[in-house]
Parts: sequence; structure tokens; C-alpha cells
Amino acid sequence: MMQRTQLRKWTEWLVKIESVVNTAGEATIAEKLYEELRGWTYFQRHPERLWLQPTDENREEGRKRYNVVALVKAEPDTSVGQAAVADTTLLVGHLDTVGIEDYGQLRGLATQPDELKEAWRKQMADLPEQAKQLPQVVKHLEDEDWMFGRGALDMKSGVAANLSILHYYSEHADEMKGNLMLVAECDEEDSSNGILSAVPFLNNVAEQEGLVINAAINSDFVTARYEDDPNRYVYMGTVGKLLPSFYVTGKETHVGQAFDGFDPNLVLSELTREIDYNTDLCDEMYGEVTPPPVSLKQTDLKPYYDVQTPLGGFVYYNFLVHSLSPREVMEKLRDCATRAFERAIGSYREQYLRYCEKIGQSAREITLVPRVYTYQEYLAYVTDRLGNETVQAALTKKMDQLNKTDVDIRWYCCRLVEELNRLDDDKSPVCIIFYSSLYSPRIALSTENERDQRLQRAVEYAVAEASKEYANPIEIRQFFPYISDMSFVALSDDEEGIEGYTANMPAWGNRHTVPFDEIRKLNLPIVNIGPYGFDAHKKWERVELTYSLEVVPQMMQSVIEHLWGKRG
Repeated sequence: MMQRTQLRKWTEWLVKIESVVNTAGEATIAEKLYEELRGWTYFQRHPERLWLQPTDENREEGRKRYNVVALVKAEPDTSVGQAAVADTTLLVGHLDTVGIEDYGQLRGLATQPDELKEAWRKQMADLPEQAKQLPQVVKHLEDEDWMFGRGALDMKSGVAANLSILHYYSEHADEMKGNLMLVAECDEEDSSNGILSAVPFLNNVAEQEGLVINAAINSDFVTARYEDDPNRYVYMGTVGKLLPSFYVTGKETHVGQAFDGFDPNLVLSELTREIDYNTDLCDEMYGEVTPPPVSLKQTDLKPYYDVQTPLGGFVYYNFLVHSLSPREVMEKLRDCATRAFERAIGSYREQYLRYCEKIGQSAREITLVPRVYTYQEYLAYVTDRLGNETVQAALTKKMDQLNKTDVDIRWYCCRLVEELNRLDDDKSPVCIIFYSSLYSPRIALSTENERDQRLQRAVEYAVAEASKEYANPIEIRQFFPYISDMSFVALSDDEEGIEGYTANMPAWGNRHTVPFDEIRKLNLPIVNIGPYGFDAHKKWERVELTYSLEVVPQMMQSVIEHLWGKRG
């Protein structure tokens, strides 16, 4: 294996190339990595096995983004009748980072590990009160085993580990009992356009080269799960993420005649009370439990101030899954929305009766009833009343208008639901549930699938071997807990489960698509073996070098060689 000093050089080299997502740096780092690999002896002999792959995005010249894809093939001894090897392992890692604005006056040093560390040391010496509040940071600043800087942890040290594996076997192809592919992708920190563009490309390369890709290793960062956690973690599979969203209408009125209308914010508030931090909505599988849903936005849809109550409102929640499909989540949330709507009406009725009593006025009957639909149901309902041609013409016109803007995908979906509601001749309050953002699918390795269990056995072997020499415990868990590109190399959801997403995503097939068919075709069990550190996405981001540059690549190599039948 490559020495730690070379891995450190690669990590520093990658960190020093600023590659904030959605900036020109994303293209720059891909181009520089491509040129670095072109210089390797192997790719000078086999330039046809190295690609600078543009993403499938519709971006003008000068704003293109790229993935770097590389293939190192086993070299069987054909003189003794050895056949070409199809079995292939994929190495995955992203090149982009989050922004550097949080570094403040030290922004210029955010991608200069040595200079940044020295500047932090001086700052701590000058600001002893700050140093007292950050004892762990101070300790790591004085420890040569820690590297600071944007991307050092998330996840350029992980990409360096991938490079070390690829480089070693590019020079020792005679030792290979299987092939290696590497994808170093862009845009993981925003919309995963890099990996989504790479998946069809990888399938195509596999078909052209006669490969069978049987497993993937991702090298994203890991960190402590709780205070003073001594463990390092290896994750089989990954959590999934949905963004269930709710469009709610009420009945507008002048605030001086409050009970002549119905405020949609009352329903939104009950929705948040029903869903926000609700541990009954945590998803458990293999003894591991997701965090509960939490709201990310809640607002009415009035663009200006006046004394009319709002007609509509919009709220969405982060929803993590281990076992639930998008269809199952939608069904759960329909029940939640019905209960919330009923409570809102009950509260409204109770307060109205109290108000009538206070002013000595007889009360009228409150006839409000909860109307709750999924987007799929509501589209069918409105279409049944007006006809498909009328509905599609209105939605297409709205999409054409929205496509001329740079409106956020969440608002894009909201405005389409709003347009559909405008067509509804029933103007009584309604709640419509839909998805308004990318679905990052869950991946759960199956206890009944031999390919999944083959990877599980290889990981268990590698962790057992590494644990003999590394001081801290290394624990295997089943779900990587952060949103990552791991989600897009396999599907654990069946066709019906995925349809629960696509049929309830208003922008599907227009502004938003995901190559689910290509993902299902690739369909790889995946493990995350990545660098360890703290404060990813924060200015104190730092990586522990011993584990990340020694133990991680050793475990990766053990997994690969176990898959090849060379170990264990």
C-alpha cells in the first residue's frame, strides 16, 4: 500500500484546490485530478480507461461540471488460459465542498491546512476565553495528527484513500483478482447531479468493458455519535431522505371579521405539532432508529402586508427513513394531516362558540370538514371534474412560466400545487401532501441476498483485522446517518414504493428527474469506510490522520481482497 506521507500529500493537494459546490472550482478540481491520473503509468498505457465525464445538467459553457471516472482492470495470464475478469468493485467519493464564508477573516486560509492551523493557534493564544470554550479544538491544534481546513474531513482525505487504492493496483495489476473503478463526482453537497449523471455512464462502461460491478465502497467522513464517543464507524448501507410538503388553503376574511374566514396557519400549526419531533414517526430497522421529522420551512403565501387573512400556506419537513418507502411515508402523513386538520377545526369551533358567548351573539353551525389529499389523489380528483386536457394545459402553462425563472425546486412544486388548486371549483379549505425535493433513497443490505452478504462478510473481516492494531474500537452499523451520494447506487424500494414518490412530485418529468431505472440496473451493495474527524461543514473542520490515512485505506484494501477471495 501507498505510504501515509503520499496520502497526506494528496489530501493537502486536494484541499488546496478550492472546490465549493456551484462554483467554478468544482470543474477545476475535476480537471486537475484528471490530469494527475493521466500522468500515471497505467493510464499512459490505457488512456481509454480514464474519463472526464460532463454531467447531464443543462449548463452553459463555462459553468460545466465534471466527474472523473477511472478503470483499472485485472490482467489475467492468457498464456495459461486465464479468462478476463468481470467482477468489479466501485470506489466512490465527491470532490466538492460546502462554502468557506464561516471562516470570516481567515477565509483566505480555509484551504491552506498548515497556514490555517497556525493562524488558529495564534488566535487561541490571543483569545483565551474562546480557547476555554473549545478545549477539544485547542488540543487538536497542538496535535500533529490533526489536519484542519475546508474539505480535509468532508471528504478529500477520503478521495485520497480511494486514489491510494487505485494507484497501488494500477502498478500491481498482476495481483488483482477483480477490477477497480473509481468515480470522483461533483455536486454532492447540493443536488447530487454528479452521481446521478455518473450512474448511466457507469452502466454503459460496464456493458462495453464486460464488467459486473458487484460492490461499492464510499469514503465519506464519519464522526462521534455522542460526547466522548471512542468509536470509529463503518456503515453498511445508508439512511434515506424525503421532503414531504403540505399546501393548505383556508378562507380569506378581514381581520375584523375573523370568524367569517378560516386561517390556513391554524392547520399549518397543527401539522407541525403533529409531525415536528414526533418520535412515533421515527423509522427503525435492524435495531437502528432515525431521528424524528423536523420542519425546515413554514409560511403563508401572502407576498405583502394587508389586513386580509392569508388564503394559503406551505410547510415542509425533513423525513429520514430506514425501512419506509415514499408510498408508506405518504400514507402515514395523510393520517397525520387528517388528525391535524380535525384538531384545527375543533379548536376553531371551540373559540368561535366562546367568542359568540362573550359578545352575546347566537352561533351559526360550523360546517368545515377536513379535506386531505395526496398530490396524486388531488390531480386525479381535479382531472375527473375538469378533464385531462384542461388540467394539463394549465399545469404546462404554469411550468413554462416557472421554467423561465430560477425558482427553488421546493417553491416550483408549491406553485404547481397552487395552480392545481386554482382549478378546483370547490373552494373549501383543503390540505394537499406532496414531495418537493430530491428523494435520496435508503439502502438496506438484505440478509437474504448473497451479494449483500458477501460484502457484509468482507467488511466484518476487514474491521476485525484493523481492530488488532488500532487503539479505538471500530464499530459496524447498518445505516450511514448523513445524506450522501451513497443513496444513488442502489434501490431498496420496489417499483410501487418509488411510484409513491414520482406520482406525488409535481415537477417530476419536467424540472425534476432521477434515473431510477439506471440506479436499479446498477443496484450495488455499498459500505462507507471513511475518514474520522469533527465539525464537518463548520470552520473547525478537521481530520484525524492516523485513522484516515492509515486504517481507512487498509480496511478498504482488506474488503476488496476479501471480495476477490484473496483474504479470509
